[in-house]
Amino acid sequence: MAKAIMLQGTGSDVGKTVLVAGLCRAARNRGMQVRPFKPQNMSNNAAVADISGAAGGGEIGRAQWLQAIACGVKPSIHMNPVLLKPQSDIGSQVVVQGKVFGYAKARDYQELKPKLMGAVLDSWQTLGEGAELIVVEGAGSPAEINLRPRDIANMGFATRAGVPVILVGDIDRGGVIASVAGTHLILPEDDRRMIVGYLINKFRGDASLFDDGIKAIGHFTGWPCFGVVPWLKAAALLPSEDSVILERLAGGEERALKVAVPMLGRIANFDDLDPLRAEPQVEVVFVPPGQRLPEDAGLVVIPGSKSTIGDLLLFRDNGWDRDLEAHRRRGGHVVGICGGYQMLGRIVHDPLGIEGSVTRAEGLGLLDVETVMAPEKTVRNVEARSVRYGEPLSGYEIHLGKTTGADCVRPTAVINGVDDGATSADGKVFGTYMHGLFGADGFRGRFLESLGIRGGGIDYRAEVERALDEIAEQLERHLDCDAIFAAAR
Repeated sequence: MAKAIMLQGTGSDVGKTVLVAGLCRAARNRGMQVRPFKPQNMSNNAAVADISGAAGGGEIGRAQWLQAIACGVKPSIHMNPVLLKPQSDIGSQVVVQGKVFGYAKARDYQELKPKLMGAVLDSWQTLGEGAELIVVEGAGSPAEINLRPRDIANMGFATRAGVPVILVGDIDRGGVIASVAGTHLILPEDDRRMIVGYLINKFRGDASLFDDGIKAIGHFTGWPCFGVVPWLKAAALLPSEDSVILERLAGGEERALKVAVPMLGRIANFDDLDPLRAEPQVEVVFVPPGQRLPEDAGLVVIPGSKSTIGDLLLFRDNGWDRDLEAHRRRGGHVVGICGGYQMLGRIVHDPLGIEGSVTRAEGLGLLDVETVMAPEKTVRNVEARSVRYGEPLSGYEIHLGKTTGADCVRPTAVINGVDDGATSADGKVFGTYMHGLFGADGFRGRFLESLGIRGGGIDYRAEVERALDEIAEQLERHLDCDAIFAAAR
């Protein structure tokens, strides 16, 4: 079995995902066979991983897909055996080893978790075959001791699998000394013994100013410090999994083209917009509920959604449908991806109530198509071709439902010889089920040219690789990586 080390945080959004990716790249650069692992993830940003011996693919968290890239290996369903995809405020779709297991409300899921530990440990064992090191990412915080009895994501997994833990504290949000010391204070002794040290993340300025903070934490906990990580600017170039980041993307620097993205309640796979954000002349603004779509936007992108009908109703409640009509009257362009594509049609039917109690909703009417939800889920990586520009495309599909109608005679792409998507008669509105569309540099450049913008000179995938290398170099400089890897067992 491979050696392993686990990063757990004093809270959510402390930067564990980027740190795990950086450590994976650092280990790979040292010549190690390294793999990422996250026992349980909660995110509507999913990726497609191949399932050995099965057609199609399975779903894992987008973060583990990124971490697999950092390791230089193909994503595997075993890197994230349990994925929760929130569909409402109280419940989520449960994906186990890549496949939909069912739907569970939050309270019911607490009862279900012990039954899922078997799948977690099975994936853990499978992933370790042929690897030297596994870098594990926790979820939330081990200090949520109210959840500890049935935990499979943090100390419940670490104690069961015998994986040592490094605690991550986020100094940028304040109170980091109290958060690290407080975690030590309230953890049960068996859990506390799993922690071999801690590190401080997101430090701005002169790290020596925190020397007394390290002494204080050492006094309260006895834990060694593996280092203080500076604010990693390169992390902004990496796909983000946690929707918390959207609050920080609600405004931006004014550029030649403004792209408005309504912040749907169950927004999914919003990293589809990252390649556009990387373009020097493009400003991507995520518009929160309660705010209008900006009148100076040249393009509106309606992203994916885990709850198409629910988000369509909220779209109207926010008045975004009226803003979108005004945008079209001004000659603006609109793109819908996956759930956003479904919303652009005339009607969305859900006769089996797959998404909830509302089984029919009027669409935004910008495309002459309609969608019928069905229980069979399409999950696959795809290679395709843009119909309009003839450019190659590469991406993935994760969706329920089938969309048909008159505008489908003008497809967006051809996937495996089959037409996908639809385009309006004037060419200014189109939708597609394919995620990753804007990641195709040639297509992105041609599309931006059609909007009067020079773009596409960026090799987006190479930018991600460079960002991972830069983060790994920073971690090697500011952390005692020798000690971190030596602590793995």
